[in-house]
Formats: sequence, structure tokens, C-alpha cells
Amino acid sequence: MSRYRRETVRTNNLDVYKDILEKRGVKRIKQYKTKVLKQFDKNQIAFYTHSWSIGDLYTKLANQYYGDPQYWYIIARFNNKPTEAHLSFGDIVYIPADLSIALQVVV
Repeated sequence: MSRYRRETVRTNNLDVYKDILEKRGVKRIKQYKTKVLKQFDKNQIAFYTHSWSIGDLYTKLANQYYGDPQYWYIIARFNNKPTEAHLSFGDIVYIPADLSIALQVVV
């Protein structure tokens, strides 16, 4: 099942994109509306701390703390660091202690 199944679809035929659309041979394109993400309030969610070190990955941390690497994005969002490239060695990474609460904020 697509992760976009509940997202709003918009048609884009703005004049600003006229040249691009013509090059593609189309009059309009469909796009998903940009989702506004909820922010975590670190004062209301218990979390663990982890010092970022060599070999760390969000997937490894998610597997270690949640038992499932698919929840890597929770850790990334909680820290406002979308990829591992946004972290430096020694940075403190905050990991929500309760996955079910973190999932409610993200959805």
C-alpha cells in the first residue's frame, strides 16, 4: 500500500513552470501537497541520549532502542537532523523513550 494514499493531490499548471512543462510535453502535472510536520516538544517526551560515534546510523539506533530499524525517521525527526550527514562525531542524539507517543506526534 502506498504511503501517499491519504495525501492531498494538487494539479500544477502554473505559468512559472510553463517552459518546463512544454519541454516534458505536458500541460500540467500532479503533485502531492507538502505536508506540514508536527514538532516534538522535548519537555513533554522522555528520551534517551546517545553520543554520535563512528559507525552509528539511525537504523542501528532504531533497532537498538525500538527493536526495529524502520523507525529510524523518528530519531531523525526528534533531532531535526534528516540524515546522518547532518550529525558530527560527539553530537548528542536524543531518542524518544516511548515509541508509541513519538508515532502519535509524527502521524
